[in-house]
Order: sequence, then structure tokens, then C-alpha cells
Amino acid sequence: MERIESFRINHLTLIPGLYVSRRDKCKDVDVTTFDLRITAPNREPVVDVPALHTIEHLGATFLRNSAQKENIVYFGPMGCRTGCYLVMFGKLTSEDVYPLVMEMLDFMIGFEGEIPGAKPEECGNYSEQNLNMAKFYAKKYKDALEKDKSLVYPD
Repeated sequence: MERIESFRINHLTLIPGLYVSRRDKCKDVDVTTFDLRITAPNREPVVDVPALHTIEHLGATFLRNSAQKENIVYFGPMGCRTGCYLVMFGKLTSEDVYPLVMEMLDFMIGFEGEIPGAKPEECGNYSEQNLNMAKFYAKKYKDALEKDKSLVYPD
């Protein structure tokens, strides 16, 4: 069986950043998957589950209500818990989505109140949330992207 592309990336040298993970095309529809890598794999602690779950809820809510909502396919956590995937319609670059990602992070950092979708009838694990830690990771990631524009990987 052929190894998938994401397993071919050397995770020992992968650093936090925003970059294109893959591009797919079905008929005339382009789809781009972005890697929003929050922590350095195998070198930093992974994002704890409650914080990552809250990041998922806040990110999906923001993106599906943004000006780009028609282009959003998916936003959710990586299984390794070092970041999230953002999947969008279009043949896009990291630079194309950088402003949207930064707006999403600002939304997370400034969010107060009840976490969207965190009721028993709305979520299969509604009680495992951590808003304060989600804000911590969102700020950590935003600060890294602002500090070093090279973390917005060219495609």
C-alpha cells in the first residue's frame, strides 16, 4: 500500500506554521487543505484535548459565519493534536488564507461566554471544553505567525 503524503513529511523538522498540506481536484472543483500547525511535533507537548475541542468549536463557528463561509469545507483537529486542518474550496495559497486565520485567532482570543455547540444535544462530548487553554494556544499560534512571516509557508 502506498504511504500517504502527510506521512512523507519529516515531522522531526516540522515547525509551527500555516501551510498547504495538499491540493485535490474532482472534475472542475479545486480543494485546498491547510495545516495550521500549533505546536512542533515530537518536540513540544501536544494541545490538550479540552483546549483542542474548544478550538474546533470556536474555529468552525467563526469560519462558517465569516465572509468566506461559502468556501469552507471543514475545520477540525489533527489526530496527533499538534494543530488543525482547514479545508477550503479553491486553489489557494497560505498567503490567501492568512488574514482569515488571523481573524479566526482574534475571535478565539477575545471570545467570552458560552462555547458554541457545547450543550449535550449539540455535541457528543460537550463537557470536555477549556476556553482559557484554547485562548492560550490561539495566542501562542498567532504570536508565532506574526513574529515570523516565514512560518506562512510558500507553496
